Amino acid sequence: MKNMMTYDFMESVRNTNQWLGSSARAFASYPMMSWGTNPAMDWLRAWGEVTERTFSRMVVKPDWGIPSISNEDGKDHVVDVETVMSKPFGDLIHFNVSGRKPKPRRILLVAPMSGHYATLLRKTVISLLNDADVYVTDWHNARDIPVSAGKFDVEDYTLYLVDFMKELGNDIHVIAVCQPAPLTLAATAYLAEEDPKAQPRTLTLIGGPIDPNANPTEVTDFGHSVTMGQLEHTMIQRVGFNHKGVGRPVYPGLLQLSSFISMNGETHATAFRDQIIRAAKGESSDHDRHNTFYDEYLAVMDMPAEFYLSTVERIFKDRDIALNRFEVAGHMVDIGKITDVAVKIVEGEKDDISAPGQCLAALPLLTGLPDSKKAAHLEPGAGHYGIFAGGSWRNNIRPLVLDFIDANSDRPSTKSVKKRGTNTAMDRAAQDARAPLRSAAA
Repeated sequence: MKNMMTYDFMESVRNTNQWLGSSARAFASYPMMSWGTNPAMDWLRAWGEVTERTFSRMVVKPDWGIPSISNEDGKDHVVDVETVMSKPFGDLIHFNVSGRKPKPRRILLVAPMSGHYATLLRKTVISLLNDADVYVTDWHNARDIPVSAGKFDVEDYTLYLVDFMKELGNDIHVIAVCQPAPLTLAATAYLAEEDPKAQPRTLTLIGGPIDPNANPTEVTDFGHSVTMGQLEHTMIQRVGFNHKGVGRPVYPGLLQLSSFISMNGETHATAFRDQIIRAAKGESSDHDRHNTFYDEYLAVMDMPAEFYLSTVERIFKDRDIALNRFEVAGHMVDIGKITDVAVKIVEGEKDDISAPGQCLAALPLLTGLPDSKKAAHLEPGAGHYGIFAGGSWRNNIRPLVLDFIDANSDRPSTKSVKKRGTNTAMDRAAQDARAPLRSAAA
């Protein structure tokens, strides 16, 4: 029962606010209220509309909503989401473009388990579908997983990735986005020793905390400022009776969301105030910019307590990956065993979550990999989101990644993107420019 009441209390607060918003919208929309001019009713309706949508989105998993894809045959092809492998804490899914021949490029996107659903990578998926067959790790909401399914920590996450890579075969190209970058690197190293033929052809790590101390941010500072006991006491709760995972210890999505919003509270308050004004004027729409962003941003999932705590302890505090002493199921993983998987690092110059240098720290760990199979790119002016889903990704980073995949594939694409020539000169220049960061970290 410990901490179950707290979990249910947070859900009750959310539910109450959703009800208040719904009630206000319905009351202000009652026909009798329009008999006379009353601006107060317009504001009440607008407030209720925005409030109801805001609090209702917090417990709904967003749809992938992938549009049809145009192909060389001039036809639009419907995209279906199919499950390739199903496991208790996450599935391996494939975006099947109906009626299209298989693409030479096969890409596995490793989505983060850091509060939001894998649908956070929707735009990334859409941007890649024209040029590749795309697979994604679709993690489940911990509140929906029965306690009988057992624990799920960083070692289990790594072994899930190992199983997914084995399932897809060695002609897969893996792209890990943000939080899973260190564990994806560990999974590849694990395969290098246990099943070398199952390793992916290429590994692209985007804005991940390989070595959080290489360039500290508020995220890393928080990890060092609290003890594991304090973290467990303040952040961990047990799922309430309304869900299948009743009794499971989790880091609740609603608690995570409050942390996300508090980091930029003034910005979010302004955004919602402006949306209420637009709604009162009749200028808002179901899929306007505000709703499109916040429908995804507010949709949060509970994280298994073991995964959250082990991530903080082993990745941020003890730096097991950075020091090449990460252990999985009693086996010490040696990143230096990776010898033939080409690795590319992508970072954003203005990334305030995983700052430049943190992900780049992977390259010195790859002692068995020749320099010709290493590459790095620092995207000027890009923040964390922009390096995998924004304009910087679409216009600059995505072409570089596809070129990198083709350059290190036994079956290069029949339709390559425009060559930009930055995998050598520009990328190495970016790597050299950040050498002081590595020296400081050492």
